[in-house]
Amino acid sequence: MAGVQPPPAGIDPRSGFCAATRTFHSLREAAELPPESLPTTAAAYAFSTLPSPLPDRPAIIDAATGIAVSYPSFLAAVRSLAGGLWSTLGLRPGDVALVVAPSRIEVPVIDFALMSIGAVVSPANPTSTAEEYAHQAALSRPVVAFAAPEVAAKLPRHLRCVVIGSDEYKRLASDGRVPAPPPVAVKQSDPAAVLYSSGTTGRVKAVAVTHRNLIALICTHKDNHERVVREAAEAGEEPPPPTVTLFPLPLFHVFGFMMMLRSVAMGETAVLMERFDLSDALRAVERYRVTLLPGAPPLLVAMTKSEEARRRDLSSLLVIGIGGAPLGREVAERFAAIFPNVELVQGYGLTESSGSVAATVGPEESKAYGSVGKVASHMEAKIVDPASGEALGPGQQGELWIRGPVVMKGNRGMIFSGYVADEEATAATLDSEGWLKTGDLCYFNEDGFLYIVDRLKELIKYKGYQVPPAELEHILLSHPEIMDAAVIPYPDEDVGQLPMAFIVRKPGSHITEQQVMDYVAKHVAPYKKVRRVAFVSAIPKSPAGKILRREIVQQALSMGASKL
Repeated sequence: MAGVQPPPAGIDPRSGFCAATRTFHSLREAAELPPESLPTTAAAYAFSTLPSPLPDRPAIIDAATGIAVSYPSFLAAVRSLAGGLWSTLGLRPGDVALVVAPSRIEVPVIDFALMSIGAVVSPANPTSTAEEYAHQAALSRPVVAFAAPEVAAKLPRHLRCVVIGSDEYKRLASDGRVPAPPPVAVKQSDPAAVLYSSGTTGRVKAVAVTHRNLIALICTHKDNHERVVREAAEAGEEPPPPTVTLFPLPLFHVFGFMMMLRSVAMGETAVLMERFDLSDALRAVERYRVTLLPGAPPLLVAMTKSEEARRRDLSSLLVIGIGGAPLGREVAERFAAIFPNVELVQGYGLTESSGSVAATVGPEESKAYGSVGKVASHMEAKIVDPASGEALGPGQQGELWIRGPVVMKGNRGMIFSGYVADEEATAATLDSEGWLKTGDLCYFNEDGFLYIVDRLKELIKYKGYQVPPAELEHILLSHPEIMDAAVIPYPDEDVGQLPMAFIVRKPGSHITEQQVMDYVAKHVAPYKKVRRVAFVSAIPKSPAGKILRREIVQQALSMGASKL
Protein backbone atom coordinates (compact mmCIF):
# COMPACT_ATOMS: atom_id res chain seq x y z
CA MET A 1 0.00 0.00 0.00
CA ALA A 2 1.25 3.47 -0.82
CA GLY A 3 2.43 5.69 1.96
CA VAL A 4 0.62 8.79 3.16
CA GLN A 5 0.40 11.36 0.35
CA PRO A 6 1.28 14.99 1.12
CA PRO A 7 -1.78 17.23 1.55
CA PRO A 8 -2.88 19.46 -1.33
CA ALA A 9 -1.34 22.91 -1.65
CA GLY A 10 -2.72 25.38 0.83
CA ILE A 11 -3.41 22.79 3.54
CA ASP A 12 -1.08 22.86 6.54
CA PRO A 13 0.57 19.40 6.73
CA ARG A 14 0.54 19.52 10.54
CA SER A 15 -2.93 20.75 11.44
CA GLY A 16 -4.82 20.13 8.20
CA PHE A 17 -6.01 23.75 8.25
CA CYS A 18 -6.61 25.61 5.00
CA ALA A 19 -6.33 29.35 5.57
CA ALA A 20 -8.14 30.15 2.32
CA THR A 21 -11.31 28.20 3.15
CA ARG A 22 -10.91 28.35 6.98
CA THR A 23 -11.50 24.59 7.03
CA PHE A 24 -9.67 21.74 8.77
CA HIS A 25 -9.14 18.73 6.48
CA SER A 26 -8.44 15.13 7.44
CA LEU A 27 -4.80 14.14 6.99
CA ARG A 28 -5.64 10.44 7.20
CA GLU A 29 -5.19 8.28 4.15
CA ALA A 30 -8.47 8.42 2.28
CA ALA A 31 -10.36 5.19 2.93
CA GLU A 32 -11.67 3.68 -0.28
CA LEU A 33 -15.45 3.96 -0.45
CA PRO A 34 -17.61 2.02 -2.92
CA PRO A 35 -19.19 4.12 -5.70
CA GLU A 36 -22.20 5.93 -4.31
CA SER A 37 -24.25 4.78 -7.31
CA LEU A 38 -23.78 1.11 -6.36
CA PRO A 39 -27.06 -0.29 -4.94
CA THR A 40 -26.30 -2.03 -1.64
CA THR A 41 -27.23 -2.09 2.02
CA ALA A 42 -24.97 -1.63 5.03
CA ALA A 43 -25.59 -5.27 5.97
CA ALA A 44 -24.71 -6.57 2.49
CA TYR A 45 -21.58 -4.42 2.39
CA ALA A 46 -20.49 -5.61 5.85
CA PHE A 47 -20.90 -9.25 4.77
CA SER A 48 -19.04 -8.58 1.50
CA THR A 49 -15.93 -7.54 3.42
CA LEU A 50 -15.69 -10.88 5.25
CA PRO A 51 -13.02 -13.32 4.06
CA SER A 52 -13.74 -16.62 2.36
CA PRO A 53 -13.83 -19.04 4.04
CA LEU A 54 -15.57 -17.22 6.87
CA PRO A 55 -13.66 -16.54 10.11
CA ASP A 56 -13.39 -19.63 12.34
CA ARG A 57 -13.97 -17.59 15.48
CA PRO A 58 -17.38 -16.81 17.04
CA ALA A 59 -19.25 -13.80 15.69
CA ILE A 60 -21.18 -13.31 18.95
CA ILE A 61 -20.87 -14.64 22.49
CA ASP A 62 -23.37 -14.13 25.32
CA ALA A 63 -21.19 -13.12 28.27
CA ALA A 64 -23.50 -14.52 30.94
CA THR A 65 -24.20 -17.95 29.42
CA GLY A 66 -21.17 -18.51 27.19
CA ILE A 67 -23.47 -19.35 24.24
CA ALA A 68 -21.53 -18.63 21.04
CA VAL A 69 -22.71 -18.11 17.45
CA SER A 70 -20.24 -18.86 14.65
CA TYR A 71 -20.00 -16.70 11.53
CA PRO A 72 -21.66 -19.31 9.29
CA SER A 73 -24.50 -19.66 11.83
CA PHE A 74 -24.86 -15.88 12.20
CA LEU A 75 -25.11 -15.29 8.45
CA ALA A 76 -27.55 -18.20 8.10
CA ALA A 77 -29.71 -16.81 10.93
CA VAL A 78 -29.76 -13.36 9.32
CA ARG A 79 -30.77 -14.77 5.92
CA SER A 80 -33.44 -17.03 7.41
CA LEU A 81 -35.01 -14.19 9.43
CA ALA A 82 -34.80 -11.88 6.42
CA GLY A 83 -36.89 -14.42 4.48
CA GLY A 84 -39.50 -14.48 7.25
CA LEU A 85 -39.60 -10.67 7.47
CA TRP A 86 -40.15 -10.40 3.73
CA SER A 87 -42.53 -13.29 3.05
CA THR A 88 -44.48 -13.68 6.30
CA LEU A 89 -44.49 -10.16 7.78
CA GLY A 90 -44.48 -8.49 4.39
CA LEU A 91 -41.83 -5.92 5.29
CA ARG A 92 -40.51 -3.86 2.39
CA PRO A 93 -37.76 -1.28 1.87
CA GLY A 94 -38.45 1.86 3.89
CA ASP A 95 -40.65 0.11 6.47
CA VAL A 96 -39.53 0.99 10.02
CA ALA A 97 -39.17 -1.66 12.71
CA LEU A 98 -38.71 -0.73 16.36
CA VAL A 99 -36.23 -3.04 18.15
CA VAL A 100 -36.57 -2.89 21.93
CA ALA A 101 -34.47 -5.36 23.92
CA PRO A 102 -31.35 -5.60 26.06
CA SER A 103 -28.12 -6.65 24.32
CA ARG A 104 -29.03 -10.25 23.57
CA ILE A 105 -27.80 -12.51 20.76
CA GLU A 106 -31.04 -12.06 18.80
CA VAL A 107 -30.65 -8.28 18.50
CA PRO A 108 -27.76 -8.20 15.96
CA VAL A 109 -29.56 -10.90 13.94
CA ILE A 110 -32.72 -8.75 13.82
CA ASP A 111 -30.79 -5.56 13.00
CA PHE A 112 -28.82 -7.11 10.14
CA ALA A 113 -31.87 -8.97 8.77
CA LEU A 114 -33.90 -5.76 8.66
CA MET A 115 -31.15 -3.76 6.96
CA SER A 116 -30.50 -6.56 4.46
CA ILE A 117 -34.01 -6.22 2.97
CA GLY A 118 -33.95 -2.41 3.03
CA ALA A 119 -36.17 -2.07 6.11
CA VAL A 120 -35.20 0.61 8.63
CA VAL A 121 -33.92 -0.43 12.07
CA SER A 122 -35.06 1.76 14.96
CA PRO A 123 -33.41 0.55 18.18
CA ALA A 124 -34.84 1.90 21.43
CA ASN A 125 -33.91 1.77 25.10
CA PRO A 126 -35.63 -1.20 26.83
CA THR A 127 -35.87 0.76 30.10
CA SER A 128 -37.91 3.61 28.61
CA THR A 129 -41.44 4.37 29.77
CA ALA A 130 -44.67 3.87 27.83
CA GLU A 131 -44.94 7.61 27.15
CA GLU A 132 -41.37 7.69 25.81
CA TYR A 133 -42.13 4.80 23.43
CA ALA A 134 -45.29 6.55 22.29
CA HIS A 135 -43.26 9.65 21.43
CA GLN A 136 -40.63 7.63 19.56
CA ALA A 137 -43.29 5.74 17.61
CA ALA A 138 -44.97 9.01 16.67
CA LEU A 139 -41.66 10.21 15.18
CA SER A 140 -40.48 7.12 13.30
CA ARG A 141 -43.90 5.54 12.54
CA PRO A 142 -42.86 1.87 12.80
CA VAL A 143 -45.01 -0.82 11.22
CA VAL A 144 -43.81 -3.50 13.65
CA ALA A 145 -41.83 -3.83 16.85
CA PHE A 146 -39.51 -6.61 17.97
CA ALA A 147 -39.50 -6.52 21.75
CA ALA A 148 -38.14 -8.47 24.70
CA PRO A 149 -40.96 -10.13 26.70
CA GLU A 150 -40.52 -7.76 29.64
CA VAL A 151 -40.90 -4.70 27.41
CA ALA A 152 -43.78 -5.60 25.09
CA ALA A 153 -46.57 -4.40 27.40
CA LYS A 154 -45.16 -0.85 27.43
CA LEU A 155 -45.35 -0.38 23.66
CA PRO A 156 -48.26 1.45 21.96
CA ARG A 157 -51.23 -0.90 21.61
CA HIS A 158 -51.81 -0.06 17.94
CA LEU A 159 -48.29 -1.24 17.04
CA ARG A 160 -47.89 -4.84 15.92
CA CYS A 161 -45.43 -6.50 18.28
CA VAL A 162 -43.37 -9.65 17.77
CA VAL A 163 -42.02 -10.84 21.11
CA ILE A 164 -38.44 -12.02 20.80
CA GLY A 165 -38.22 -15.71 21.70
CA SER A 166 -41.95 -16.33 21.21
CA ASP A 167 -43.32 -19.04 18.92
CA GLU A 168 -44.16 -16.37 16.36
CA TYR A 169 -40.58 -15.08 16.39
CA LYS A 170 -39.16 -18.60 16.12
CA ARG A 171 -41.34 -19.31 13.10
CA LEU A 172 -40.15 -16.09 11.43
CA ALA A 173 -36.53 -16.83 12.24
CA SER A 174 -36.30 -20.49 11.35
CA ASP A 175 -39.03 -21.54 8.91
CA GLY A 176 -36.95 -23.16 6.16
CA ARG A 177 -39.92 -23.25 3.81
CA VAL A 178 -39.88 -19.47 3.50
CA PRO A 179 -37.97 -18.50 0.36
CA ALA A 180 -35.12 -16.05 0.56
CA PRO A 181 -36.18 -12.49 -0.22
CA PRO A 182 -35.53 -11.40 -3.80
CA PRO A 183 -32.58 -9.11 -4.50
CA VAL A 184 -33.63 -5.65 -3.37
CA ALA A 185 -32.34 -2.55 -5.16
CA VAL A 186 -31.64 -0.35 -2.16
CA LYS A 187 -29.79 2.91 -2.74
CA GLN A 188 -26.95 3.80 -0.39
CA SER A 189 -28.76 7.11 0.18
CA ASP A 190 -31.81 5.25 1.54
CA PRO A 191 -32.37 5.15 5.31
CA ALA A 192 -30.82 2.22 7.17
CA ALA A 193 -31.65 3.20 10.74
CA VAL A 194 -33.50 5.73 12.85
CA LEU A 195 -31.52 6.36 16.03
CA TYR A 196 -32.85 8.40 18.93
CA SER A 197 -30.84 11.37 20.17
CA SER A 198 -31.60 13.66 23.08
CA GLY A 199 -32.09 17.30 22.19
CA THR A 200 -31.55 20.43 24.28
CA THR A 201 -35.16 21.49 23.82
CA GLY A 202 -36.65 18.52 25.64
CA ARG A 203 -37.69 15.16 24.27
CA VAL A 204 -35.66 12.91 22.01
CA LYS A 205 -35.19 13.48 18.30
CA ALA A 206 -35.16 10.71 15.70
CA VAL A 207 -32.03 10.80 13.53
CA ALA A 208 -32.17 9.22 10.06
CA VAL A 209 -28.95 7.34 9.23
CA THR A 210 -28.37 6.14 5.65
CA HIS A 211 -26.68 2.99 4.36
CA ARG A 212 -23.98 5.28 2.92
CA ASN A 213 -23.34 6.74 6.38
CA LEU A 214 -22.77 3.28 7.83
CA ILE A 215 -20.72 2.02 4.87
CA ALA A 216 -18.41 5.03 5.23
CA LEU A 217 -17.96 4.14 8.91
CA ILE A 218 -17.06 0.54 8.05
CA CYS A 219 -14.48 1.74 5.53
CA THR A 220 -12.94 4.16 8.04
CA HIS A 221 -12.60 1.47 10.72
CA LYS A 222 -11.08 -1.01 8.28
CA ASP A 223 -8.62 1.64 7.10
CA ASN A 224 -7.60 2.48 10.68
CA HIS A 225 -7.08 -1.20 11.45
CA GLU A 226 -4.92 -1.66 8.36
CA ARG A 227 -2.83 1.32 9.41
CA VAL A 228 -2.21 -0.17 12.87
CA VAL A 229 -1.22 -3.54 11.34
CA ARG A 230 1.08 -1.82 8.83
CA GLU A 231 2.79 0.29 11.52
CA ALA A 232 3.33 -2.82 13.66
CA ALA A 233 4.96 -4.60 10.69
CA GLU A 234 7.17 -1.59 9.96
CA ALA A 235 8.30 -1.60 13.58
CA GLY A 236 9.10 -5.32 13.39
CA GLU A 237 6.30 -6.18 15.82
CA GLU A 238 3.72 -8.96 15.69
CA PRO A 239 0.35 -7.92 14.25
CA PRO A 240 -2.40 -7.50 16.86
CA PRO A 241 -4.40 -10.69 17.62
CA PRO A 242 -7.99 -11.06 16.32
CA THR A 243 -10.15 -8.54 18.11
CA VAL A 244 -12.56 -9.72 20.80
CA THR A 245 -14.77 -6.80 21.87
CA LEU A 246 -16.74 -6.74 25.10
CA PHE A 247 -20.00 -4.82 24.73
CA PRO A 248 -20.97 -3.14 27.98
CA LEU A 249 -22.53 -0.66 25.53
CA PRO A 250 -26.25 -0.92 24.82
CA LEU A 251 -26.88 -1.83 21.18
CA PHE A 252 -29.61 0.84 20.90
CA HIS A 253 -27.03 3.61 21.50
CA VAL A 254 -25.17 4.92 18.45
CA PHE A 255 -21.83 3.86 20.01
CA GLY A 256 -22.96 0.25 20.52
CA PHE A 257 -24.85 0.09 17.21
CA MET A 258 -21.80 1.32 15.31
CA MET A 259 -19.38 -0.98 17.18
CA MET A 260 -21.55 -4.03 16.43
CA LEU A 261 -21.59 -3.18 12.73
CA ARG A 262 -17.82 -2.72 12.86
CA SER A 263 -17.26 -6.02 14.65
CA VAL A 264 -19.18 -8.04 12.06
CA ALA A 265 -17.70 -6.24 9.04
CA MET A 266 -14.18 -6.92 10.30
CA GLY A 267 -14.82 -10.56 11.18
CA GLU A 268 -14.26 -10.00 14.89
CA THR A 269 -15.93 -11.43 18.00
CA ALA A 270 -18.53 -9.47 19.99
CA VAL A 271 -19.15 -10.46 23.62
CA LEU A 272 -22.55 -9.09 24.67
CA MET A 273 -23.59 -8.00 28.18
CA GLU A 274 -27.24 -7.27 28.91
CA ARG A 275 -26.31 -4.59 31.42
CA PHE A 276 -23.03 -3.21 32.67
CA ASP A 277 -21.59 -4.42 35.95
CA LEU A 278 -17.87 -3.89 36.58
CA SER A 279 -17.28 -7.27 38.25
CA ASP A 280 -19.12 -9.07 35.45
CA ALA A 281 -17.16 -7.11 32.85
CA LEU A 282 -13.81 -7.98 34.46
CA ARG A 283 -14.80 -11.66 34.62
CA ALA A 284 -15.78 -11.54 30.95
CA VAL A 285 -12.44 -9.98 29.96
CA GLU A 286 -10.65 -12.80 31.76
CA ARG A 287 -12.92 -15.62 30.54
CA TYR A 288 -13.19 -14.66 26.86
CA ARG A 289 -9.72 -13.08 26.48
CA VAL A 290 -11.22 -9.74 25.50
CA THR A 291 -8.84 -7.44 23.62
CA LEU A 292 -11.04 -4.33 23.14
CA LEU A 293 -13.31 -2.72 25.71
CA PRO A 294 -15.34 0.33 24.59
CA GLY A 295 -16.94 2.56 27.19
CA ALA A 296 -17.38 6.02 28.66
CA PRO A 297 -14.91 7.77 31.00
CA PRO A 298 -16.61 6.50 34.20
CA LEU A 299 -15.40 3.00 33.20
CA LEU A 300 -11.79 4.14 33.60
CA VAL A 301 -12.56 5.76 36.94
CA ALA A 302 -14.19 2.55 38.18
CA MET A 303 -11.26 0.41 37.03
CA THR A 304 -8.67 2.62 38.72
CA LYS A 305 -10.58 2.34 42.01
CA SER A 306 -11.23 -1.42 41.73
CA GLU A 307 -9.15 -3.92 43.67
CA GLU A 308 -10.74 -6.68 41.61
CA ALA A 309 -9.38 -5.09 38.42
CA ARG A 310 -5.88 -5.53 39.82
CA ARG A 311 -6.54 -9.15 40.82
CA ARG A 312 -8.08 -10.35 37.57
CA ASP A 313 -6.02 -11.59 34.63
CA LEU A 314 -6.58 -8.74 32.19
CA SER A 315 -3.45 -9.48 30.17
CA SER A 316 -5.47 -9.97 26.96
CA LEU A 317 -6.87 -6.43 27.14
CA LEU A 318 -4.98 -4.25 24.66
CA VAL A 319 -7.27 -1.29 24.03
CA ILE A 320 -10.02 0.64 25.80
CA GLY A 321 -11.99 2.83 23.42
CA ILE A 322 -13.44 5.89 25.12
CA GLY A 323 -16.41 7.81 23.75
CA GLY A 324 -19.76 9.20 24.83
CA ALA A 325 -18.24 12.01 26.93
CA PRO A 326 -14.97 13.94 27.16
CA LEU A 327 -12.11 12.17 28.95
CA GLY A 328 -10.10 14.32 31.35
CA ARG A 329 -6.31 14.22 31.25
CA GLU A 330 -6.10 13.44 34.99
CA VAL A 331 -8.32 10.35 34.70
CA ALA A 332 -6.39 9.12 31.63
CA GLU A 333 -3.00 9.56 33.29
CA ARG A 334 -4.16 7.85 36.48
CA PHE A 335 -5.43 4.89 34.46
CA ALA A 336 -2.24 4.66 32.39
CA ALA A 337 -0.14 4.56 35.55
CA ILE A 338 -2.07 1.53 36.87
CA PHE A 339 -2.63 -0.27 33.53
CA PRO A 340 0.42 0.70 31.45
CA ASN A 341 -0.09 -2.04 28.85
CA VAL A 342 -3.59 -0.92 27.88
CA GLU A 343 -3.81 1.64 25.08
CA LEU A 344 -6.47 4.33 25.49
CA VAL A 345 -8.14 5.16 22.19
CA GLN A 346 -10.18 8.33 22.49
CA GLY A 347 -12.86 9.28 20.03
CA TYR A 348 -15.64 11.76 19.36
CA GLY A 349 -18.90 11.29 17.55
CA LEU A 350 -22.59 12.06 17.58
CA THR A 351 -25.77 10.25 16.69
CA GLU A 352 -26.05 12.75 13.83
CA SER A 353 -22.67 11.55 12.48
CA SER A 354 -23.51 7.84 12.81
CA GLY A 355 -20.80 7.62 15.43
CA SER A 356 -17.14 8.43 14.92
CA VAL A 357 -15.94 11.83 13.68
CA ALA A 358 -12.44 11.83 15.17
CA ALA A 359 -10.26 9.34 17.03
CA THR A 360 -6.72 8.59 18.07
CA VAL A 361 -5.13 5.85 15.95
CA GLY A 362 -2.09 3.95 17.18
CA PRO A 363 -0.04 4.12 20.40
CA GLU A 364 1.62 7.48 19.71
CA GLU A 365 -1.60 9.39 19.09
CA SER A 366 -3.18 7.74 22.11
CA LYS A 367 -0.68 9.52 24.35
CA ALA A 368 -2.37 12.83 23.52
CA TYR A 369 -4.46 12.64 26.69
CA GLY A 370 -7.37 15.02 26.77
CA SER A 371 -7.72 15.02 22.97
CA VAL A 372 -10.30 13.01 21.04
CA GLY A 373 -7.82 12.51 18.22
CA LYS A 374 -7.68 13.64 14.61
CA VAL A 375 -10.48 14.07 12.10
CA ALA A 376 -11.41 10.81 10.34
CA SER A 377 -10.85 10.05 6.69
CA HIS A 378 -13.07 12.02 4.26
CA MET A 379 -14.13 14.45 7.02
CA GLU A 380 -13.88 18.23 7.11
CA ALA A 381 -14.30 20.48 10.13
CA LYS A 382 -14.65 24.13 11.02
CA ILE A 383 -14.33 25.97 14.31
CA VAL A 384 -16.91 28.77 14.20
CA ASP A 385 -17.25 31.74 16.56
CA PRO A 386 -20.82 31.37 17.92
CA ALA A 387 -21.25 35.14 18.14
CA SER A 388 -19.81 36.36 14.83
CA GLY A 389 -20.06 33.25 12.64
CA GLU A 390 -16.38 33.66 11.72
CA ALA A 391 -14.42 30.47 11.01
CA LEU A 392 -11.36 30.26 13.28
CA GLY A 393 -7.91 28.72 13.02
CA PRO A 394 -5.78 26.39 15.19
CA GLY A 395 -5.72 27.16 18.92
CA GLN A 396 -8.97 29.16 18.84
CA GLN A 397 -12.15 27.99 20.54
CA GLY A 398 -15.53 27.93 18.86
CA GLU A 399 -18.42 25.67 17.86
CA LEU A 400 -17.36 22.57 15.93
CA TRP A 401 -18.99 22.13 12.51
CA ILE A 402 -18.41 18.90 10.56
CA ARG A 403 -19.08 17.64 7.04
CA GLY A 404 -18.52 14.28 5.39
CA PRO A 405 -20.05 10.97 4.29
CA VAL A 406 -20.98 9.85 7.84
CA VAL A 407 -23.06 12.97 8.58
CA MET A 408 -26.86 12.80 8.36
CA LYS A 409 -28.38 14.44 5.30
CA GLY A 410 -31.03 17.13 5.38
CA ASN A 411 -33.04 16.54 2.21
CA ARG A 412 -36.07 18.76 2.57
CA GLY A 413 -39.35 17.00 1.88
CA MET A 414 -38.02 13.49 2.51
CA ILE A 415 -39.65 11.71 5.45
CA PHE A 416 -36.53 9.94 6.65
CA SER A 417 -33.94 12.68 6.43
CA GLY A 418 -32.07 14.63 9.11
CA TYR A 419 -34.24 14.79 12.21
CA VAL A 420 -37.31 12.75 11.29
CA ALA A 421 -40.54 14.76 11.36
CA ASP A 422 -38.69 17.91 12.46
CA GLU A 423 -37.63 20.03 9.48
CA GLU A 424 -37.15 23.08 11.70
CA ALA A 425 -34.56 21.31 13.90
CA THR A 426 -32.88 19.84 10.80
CA ALA A 427 -32.57 23.27 9.20
CA ALA A 428 -31.14 24.72 12.42
CA THR A 429 -28.50 21.97 12.66
CA LEU A 430 -27.55 21.43 8.99
CA ASP A 431 -26.75 24.32 6.69
CA SER A 432 -27.28 24.35 2.91
CA GLU A 433 -23.69 23.20 2.28
CA GLY A 434 -24.03 20.09 4.45
CA TRP A 435 -22.21 21.41 7.54
CA LEU A 436 -23.51 19.92 10.79
CA LYS A 437 -23.39 22.30 13.75
CA THR A 438 -22.45 20.07 16.70
CA GLY A 439 -23.20 22.50 19.53
CA ASP A 440 -19.86 21.60 21.15
CA LEU A 441 -17.17 24.13 22.08
CA CYS A 442 -13.88 22.82 20.66
CA TYR A 443 -10.49 23.70 19.24
CA PHE A 444 -7.75 22.09 17.14
CA ASN A 445 -4.13 22.40 18.18
CA GLU A 446 -1.26 22.99 15.76
CA ASP A 447 -0.89 19.22 15.19
CA GLY A 448 -4.51 18.71 14.18
CA PHE A 449 -5.67 17.13 17.45
CA LEU A 450 -9.25 17.98 18.39
CA TYR A 451 -10.12 19.00 21.96
CA ILE A 452 -13.62 19.21 23.45
CA VAL A 453 -13.73 22.13 25.89
CA ASP A 454 -17.38 22.25 26.89
CA ARG A 455 -20.86 21.81 25.51
CA LEU A 456 -22.71 24.70 24.06
CA LYS A 457 -25.63 22.33 24.27
CA GLU A 458 -26.96 21.70 27.73
CA LEU A 459 -27.10 17.94 27.75
CA ILE A 460 -26.06 16.16 30.93
CA LYS A 461 -23.69 13.24 30.29
CA TYR A 462 -24.56 10.46 32.77
CA LYS A 463 -22.51 7.28 32.19
CA GLY A 464 -22.22 8.29 28.52
CA TYR A 465 -26.00 8.72 28.18
CA GLN A 466 -27.42 12.07 27.16
CA VAL A 467 -29.96 13.53 29.58
CA PRO A 468 -31.83 16.65 28.40
CA PRO A 469 -32.45 19.03 31.32
CA ALA A 470 -35.52 20.56 29.68
CA GLU A 471 -37.34 17.22 29.67
CA LEU A 472 -36.79 16.81 33.41
CA GLU A 473 -37.78 20.43 34.04
CA HIS A 474 -41.06 19.91 32.20
CA ILE A 475 -41.83 16.92 34.44
CA LEU A 476 -40.86 18.75 37.62
CA LEU A 477 -43.00 21.74 36.74
CA SER A 478 -45.99 19.42 36.34
CA HIS A 479 -45.84 18.65 40.09
CA PRO A 480 -48.47 20.64 41.99
CA GLU A 481 -46.09 21.61 44.80
CA ILE A 482 -43.23 22.88 42.61
CA MET A 483 -43.22 26.55 41.64
CA ASP A 484 -40.10 26.58 39.50
CA ALA A 485 -37.27 24.22 38.63
CA ALA A 486 -33.95 23.95 36.85
CA VAL A 487 -31.81 20.88 36.20
CA ILE A 488 -28.05 21.09 35.83
CA PRO A 489 -25.09 18.71 35.52
CA TYR A 490 -23.33 18.09 38.83
CA PRO A 491 -19.78 16.73 38.36
CA ASP A 492 -19.26 13.18 39.60
CA GLU A 493 -16.06 11.19 39.10
CA ASP A 494 -17.82 7.83 38.95
CA VAL A 495 -20.54 8.58 36.36
CA GLY A 496 -19.41 11.82 34.71
CA GLN A 497 -22.33 14.08 35.61
CA LEU A 498 -25.41 13.71 37.82
CA PRO A 499 -28.74 15.33 36.98
CA MET A 500 -29.31 17.76 39.87
CA ALA A 501 -32.56 19.65 40.36
CA PHE A 502 -32.89 23.10 41.89
CA ILE A 503 -36.45 23.46 43.18
CA VAL A 504 -38.56 26.42 44.22
CA ARG A 505 -41.38 25.07 46.42
CA LYS A 506 -44.84 26.51 46.20
CA PRO A 507 -45.78 28.52 49.33
CA GLY A 508 -46.82 26.17 52.13
CA SER A 509 -45.29 23.11 50.46
CA HIS A 510 -43.00 20.78 52.40
CA ILE A 511 -42.10 18.46 49.51
CA THR A 512 -38.89 16.56 50.27
CA GLU A 513 -35.84 15.68 48.19
CA GLN A 514 -36.91 12.02 48.01
CA GLN A 515 -40.41 12.93 46.88
CA VAL A 516 -38.96 15.05 44.06
CA MET A 517 -36.68 12.22 42.92
CA ASP A 518 -39.46 9.62 43.13
CA TYR A 519 -41.81 11.81 41.10
CA VAL A 520 -39.35 12.17 38.22
CA ALA A 521 -38.41 8.47 38.36
CA LYS A 522 -42.02 7.49 37.56
CA HIS A 523 -41.84 9.30 34.21
CA VAL A 524 -38.39 8.53 32.79
CA ALA A 525 -35.88 5.78 32.07
CA PRO A 526 -33.49 5.06 34.97
CA TYR A 527 -30.52 6.93 33.46
CA LYS A 528 -32.56 10.15 33.39
CA LYS A 529 -33.43 10.13 37.09
CA VAL A 530 -32.70 13.21 39.19
CA ARG A 531 -29.92 12.18 41.61
CA ARG A 532 -29.55 15.35 43.71
CA VAL A 533 -31.97 18.04 44.85
CA ALA A 534 -31.50 21.50 46.35
CA PHE A 535 -34.28 23.86 47.44
CA VAL A 536 -33.83 27.54 46.60
CA SER A 537 -35.88 30.72 46.73
CA ALA A 538 -35.50 31.55 43.03
CA ILE A 539 -34.02 30.21 39.78
CA PRO A 540 -31.54 32.67 38.20
CA LYS A 541 -32.65 33.63 34.70
CA SER A 542 -31.69 36.05 31.96
CA PRO A 543 -33.90 39.03 31.08
CA ALA A 544 -35.33 36.89 28.28
CA GLY A 545 -36.32 34.23 30.82
CA LYS A 546 -33.60 31.72 29.91
CA ILE A 547 -32.25 29.65 32.79
CA LEU A 548 -28.67 30.66 33.66
CA ARG A 549 -27.33 27.12 34.04
CA ARG A 550 -23.69 28.03 34.41
CA GLU A 551 -24.56 30.30 37.33
CA ILE A 552 -26.54 27.48 38.97
CA VAL A 553 -23.67 25.03 38.42
CA GLN A 554 -21.30 27.42 40.21
CA GLN A 555 -23.84 27.77 43.01
CA ALA A 556 -24.06 23.98 43.33
CA LEU A 557 -20.30 23.60 43.49
CA SER A 558 -19.92 26.36 46.06
CA MET A 559 -22.60 24.81 48.28
CA GLY A 560 -20.56 21.62 48.52
CA ALA A 561 -21.83 18.07 48.83
CA SER A 562 -22.18 18.28 52.61
CA LYS A 563 -24.84 20.97 52.33
CA LEU A 564 -26.89 19.29 49.63
